[in-house]
Amino acid sequence: MTLSWLSIFRLGLVQMCLGAIVVLTTSTLNRLMVVELALPAVLPGLLVALHYGIQITRPNWGFLSDAGGNRTLFIVGGMGVLALGGLGAAWGVALMETAFAPGLAVSIAAYALIGVGVGASGTSLLALLATATAPRRRAAAATITWLMMIFGIAATAGTVGAFLDPYSHALLLRIVAIVAGSAVLLTILAVWGVERGVDAQPAHDEQSFVEGLKEVWAERHARNFTIFVFLSMTAYFMQELILEPYAGLVFGLTPGQSTSLSGAQNGGVFVGMLLVGIAATGLRIGSLRSWVIAGCLGSAASLAAITVAGSAGISAGLMPGVVALGMFNGMFAVAAIGSMMALAGEGRESREGTRMGLWGAAQAIAAGFGGLTGAAAADVMRTVVASDATAFGTVFLAEAALFLVAAAMAAKVIQTARAPGRAAMMPGE
Repeated sequence: MTLSWLSIFRLGLVQMCLGAIVVLTTSTLNRLMVVELALPAVLPGLLVALHYGIQITRPNWGFLSDAGGNRTLFIVGGMGVLALGGLGAAWGVALMETAFAPGLAVSIAAYALIGVGVGASGTSLLALLATATAPRRRAAAATITWLMMIFGIAATAGTVGAFLDPYSHALLLRIVAIVAGSAVLLTILAVWGVERGVDAQPAHDEQSFVEGLKEVWAERHARNFTIFVFLSMTAYFMQELILEPYAGLVFGLTPGQSTSLSGAQNGGVFVGMLLVGIAATGLRIGSLRSWVIAGCLGSAASLAAITVAGSAGISAGLMPGVVALGMFNGMFAVAAIGSMMALAGEGRESREGTRMGLWGAAQAIAAGFGGLTGAAAADVMRTVVASDATAFGTVFLAEAALFLVAAAMAAKVIQTARAPGRAAMMPGE
């Protein structure tokens, strides 16, 4: 028995909860450290890189899921660890203002917990989806769950932005506590009984984790797609840690306003994903490869527009540029995810979790590397040039160039991925 549409939606709620907590640490807390506390952008960059770096353990979580781990336990337990990390990260920001060293120590521990929580919960969730979803529904399941994750990110960023002004540390801690607690409770309700109701028996073999990972890496499609994921995700995440500080330093936006800007960006991601899901899967318009390329090219153009808006002092151009960036990012991401879900079932059987873990690790490493590189480059450029707009704009243009390279690579790597059939997106099936 495979996952029903209702069960897929329930698992999507877990993705939504993951996004809701993580967005607070990668956008709101990052902006508070750079603007309100006047700390170098490389500091939150290093903290976020730490949480992504720890996610290099994702293949191991996936292998455990393949080999007989209790996925429900990993999903719920990981979410609990993530919630504790989110609370600790907010507390660390509050401490840094009066006691920097203790605040930094708390933040390091908190971001490490965030990495463990996301790796355990997220990878186990994807392993369950990959093994228990009928092949004809895999692409649709990926689209649904990622749309829900983006919805969680956008809704949380927008809602928190509305309630965060006038800012205080106490208010921040209350809001994060509410978000984290709600995420854990909703996750428990969402996964309760789902795994017991499907046929997703783990593989029973004598291979070690290293042997299983080597086996997957030897598969040409898996290896080439891993390289593409790393390159494209580096481009995707370079602006993550500097967009809100850019909005605050160049355009004078308040913490609440810049958080709302992040919410609008993720709203654009949601629209882009929905557009591709309907067009490519439902209406059979375009291949997955063409949507990936279009998303990369559009992202490059949007970054150029954001740069021009800052250099020319056109404040009205910031929001449209950011929304467009989100939309094209979403187009690229959902098409890549569709290819990922299709490739997860190729090669040796009962290795779906290991493949998803491998690609998740590549994405996590790229996210940490891209975010840290973007933040460090912005710091360096701010010491070289007098204008913040020029400093940040230079980094945005470098990111745009990387998106162009990713588009060229997609044309070669995603050669056989096609949009799934119309039936894959029909909930009434």
